[in-house]
Amino acid sequence: MKLVNGFDLMEFAKKHHHVLPAFNTTNLEMTIAIAKGLMDAKLPGYIQISSNNLKLSNPRIIALMALDAVKNSETPIGLHLDHGKSFEDVKACVDAGFTSIMIDASHLPFEENIEECRRAAEYCHFYGIPVEAELGALQGKEEDVVNEAECRTDPDMVADFVERTGCDTLAVSVGNVHGLCLDPRIDIPLLAKINEVSAVPLVLHGGSGIPKEVIWEAKKHGLIKINYGSDLRKEYIRTFGESYEADHNEHDVIHLSIEAVENVSRKARELVTMINEN
Repeated sequence: MKLVNGFDLMEFAKKHHHVLPAFNTTNLEMTIAIAKGLMDAKLPGYIQISSNNLKLSNPRIIALMALDAVKNSETPIGLHLDHGKSFEDVKACVDAGFTSIMIDASHLPFEENIEECRRAAEYCHFYGIPVEAELGALQGKEEDVVNEAECRTDPDMVADFVERTGCDTLAVSVGNVHGLCLDPRIDIPLLAKINEVSAVPLVLHGGSGIPKEVIWEAKKHGLIKINYGSDLRKEYIRTFGESYEADHNEHDVIHLSIEAVENVSRKARELVTMINEN
């Protein structure tokens, strides 16, 4: 199966009452592992990479790796740009074959956020690609950016923001956090209020650490996509770290890389299965 268009993936999720996990990759091994985890679970989701992680690669290489990873798949899998930091990154990823895009201008003032998101949406929609935008800010560390403040999404701003940006999904801040160093405390009543006024489905970033029961409840209030990065990266790094601690002369990169793929794919399978148990 080829990489699935983001609009088609969301329609499939709605039809089958799925929440779509979006798993962050950085390299070939992580990409293969994410695809394998989704295929083993026979449940849909996204391979995604952030603008910051593109420092190690470029959109075309990531797209080629993802295409190869899903070539034998019968499971719908999309390729998503996570936290696109500029229009140039958005354009490069669309041109490379990404099937879903996030433009993250949430750090800008409200009107500037709208302007940047609308520009990205107009470009992406020309090519039939959906756009995720973000309103609000999360505490914690996302890639190499640390945010110590939290600005929860204001329901009173949602309808105007969605309409004027033309976004197709909305990432919200409702007590979710980035990384594993802070405890997420999801405000379900706030999520419900946002869902009541949002014309598009909702996205939670910082999925690592959110209890499954909370995710099941969030599904009732418009949640269609949830992002996971730290859980999978921890499995990847643990594989090499434990081997090094056991033997400081360890140098079998291919053996450890294959083991890391298995560990990461197992975690991806566990997570996509968990969020869709209910």
